Amino acid sequence: MSTLTVWKFSTAEGADSALNKLRELQKQQLIQVLDAAVVSWPTGRKRPKTYQAMDTVGAGALGGAFWGMLFGLIFFVPLLGVVVGAAAGALSGKFTDYGINDDFIKELQTKVTEGTSALFLLTGQVTVDKVEAAFTPEEKGELIQSNLTTEQEAKLRDDFGAEV
Repeated sequence: MSTLTVWKFSTAEGADSALNKLRELQKQQLIQVLDAAVVSWPTGRKRPKTYQAMDTVGAGALGGAFWGMLFGLIFFVPLLGVVVGAAAGALSGKFTDYGINDDFIKELQTKVTEGTSALFLLTGQVTVDKVEAAFTPEEKGELIQSNLTTEQEAKLRDDFGAEV
């Protein structure tokens, strides 16, 4: 079973710093990062910068299509207004199939704002206590978590063309 987690940080650089630390922890086999993406919203910008942070050829990677649609739904569709409202509703319904519901999306919209960042992770095995201990209180972000069932994970990978 995989877990989709979102870590919100109080600075625009926090997500990048956390990802660098997680890469080191992965080398120690304390966490298995299947895929990751970063949202950074520097102060003064109208919208956030987003990018997929992992090599997409690795087994388990979701790919740019997934992250692009998710970030579009969370950060860019609300800016476009009612013109794309029906399409956004259909897309939002599609993400429910993967365990990502409207409440999860709305919470992200209210918490990931200008001056903050977020790290989106799809992880496998995690040694939680050791990973948690590797982060100082200043480095820790607010964790918003959405567990994916095995069925949701398989559907997600099937729909977005990722390797199982």
